[in-house]
Amino acid sequence: MPDWTYHPLRGMAAGILGRRRSQRTALRLLASIGSRPAGARMIARGFAHRHPPEGLAGEIAGVPVAVRLGISVPPALAREAVRALPPLGAGVVEVAPVSADDAATVREAAAGRSVPLVVGACDPAAEAALKPHVDGFTSSDDPHVVHVSDPSVTAAAAVLKEPSAVVLARPGVLVAAGPGWFQRVTEAATPTAPAPVLRDVGRDPRRWPVWWWAFLVGLGMTGAGLGAAAITLGPVLLWYDRDYLGMTLHDLHGVNHHLVHFLQHDRITMAGTMVAIGALYTGLAMGGIRRGWPWAREVYLLSGTIGFPTLFYFLATGFVEPLHTATTLVLFPMFVAAVRRTPHTPRWRLAPEGPEPERRRALAGQLLLIVTGAGLFVGGAVISVVGLTGVFVPSDLAFLGTSTQTLETVNPRLTPFIAHDRAGFGGALMAAAVAITLLSAWGWRRGEAWVFWTLAAAAAAGFLPAVVVHGAIHYTDFLHLAPVYFGIAMTGTGLLLARPYLCAKASPWPKD
Repeated sequence: MPDWTYHPLRGMAAGILGRRRSQRTALRLLASIGSRPAGARMIARGFAHRHPPEGLAGEIAGVPVAVRLGISVPPALAREAVRALPPLGAGVVEVAPVSADDAATVREAAAGRSVPLVVGACDPAAEAALKPHVDGFTSSDDPHVVHVSDPSVTAAAAVLKEPSAVVLARPGVLVAAGPGWFQRVTEAATPTAPAPVLRDVGRDPRRWPVWWWAFLVGLGMTGAGLGAAAITLGPVLLWYDRDYLGMTLHDLHGVNHHLVHFLQHDRITMAGTMVAIGALYTGLAMGGIRRGWPWAREVYLLSGTIGFPTLFYFLATGFVEPLHTATTLVLFPMFVAAVRRTPHTPRWRLAPEGPEPERRRALAGQLLLIVTGAGLFVGGAVISVVGLTGVFVPSDLAFLGTSTQTLETVNPRLTPFIAHDRAGFGGALMAAAVAITLLSAWGWRRGEAWVFWTLAAAAAAGFLPAVVVHGAIHYTDFLHLAPVYFGIAMTGTGLLLARPYLCAKASPWPKD
């Protein structure tokens, strides 16, 4: 489990199962998943764990390790630790102290291991029994092996600056800090360089960095959303809309005096979602990809992979919107240029550790944002399905005071026309939701103020137009708007809880 469920929910789990049982249950669950290659990859990818930098490689007891960071556990926890903790970022597992009576337990734990397993043997008999089955043996007086009981990330990262040092955490460190401790230490110990600035971009598009292309896509999405809002608040219908329908705005008023307002409400919410996507992409470009966070590119890629194919919803609705198509044709090549490479050079600057209660509150806020993003994705999927099938929900027809059959009788193209807007909004909402969910899950670090402002801007752009337009046209059905109100409450509460943590000041770059 990630820190954002471990800390907010562990009190509840302890109340139900008991403290010790809940801890062992969590460890066994992670071990069960992590023991399978696909499960280990799922945990690593889901926690945004990436390959550690080469500078953290080294050795322990003569055994090479990819990262000089691991855990030291007693034999009773060895089997679960060997399977559960490597996907979380542990580069080595030490089992100590081990006597001859523990040899069978350690042999079982060593089977199928994915990282080196070393043993602190109590006597020659234990060492002789385990020598064929483990990777090496540690000594209690080895000055290069540092056992830590303090969950301080800063202290552990400072130890790792010594190339020959290996940090092994006691189990209590993970109990206190959470499963994300390994990743936090790895990031804090990673050497970084200053992030590029605007003057580094240059004038030749062939040499533009990927973060600049990503930034341009974000600006393009924002501009397209604002343009869609301007059209909706102005003429509402463009020439190709009138040609497709064979009707003018006045004709639509004649069919149903609520119909134009209904079209405006669909299109304003769609425009707000496009601006929200633009805010998310701009933030990911400038705060994430530009600063070398590998997960930022993946958030961007997954969101766009869902958003751009929604252009092909026209295959189901039958209505091709020229401006939508033109926008996609312009932005998609830029999107491909933005995700063609993964940023490799770390350019972030982390804030120093702050008060633990501040982090705990931020983790509760993180959980709220992730739940909100997941809910938005489900909502977008439902809206897409409705748009591509029945088009209207009961509250829509109650607002319009008519039926689908009546609208189809007046003009058989009215329903496909509305379906295009509705399904497109659902697809855009899913793209935004993926970005919100993954940015909240992977980007939550002290001092990353851009995460706070990106999510705040996206929330304002997505929620406020939806609330305002529904009130303006008097479409105020509570059940229809309840998900919006719930999303606003969850997002606002989550951001308020996380603001002191996310907006803490990062460490200044050292002066030359």
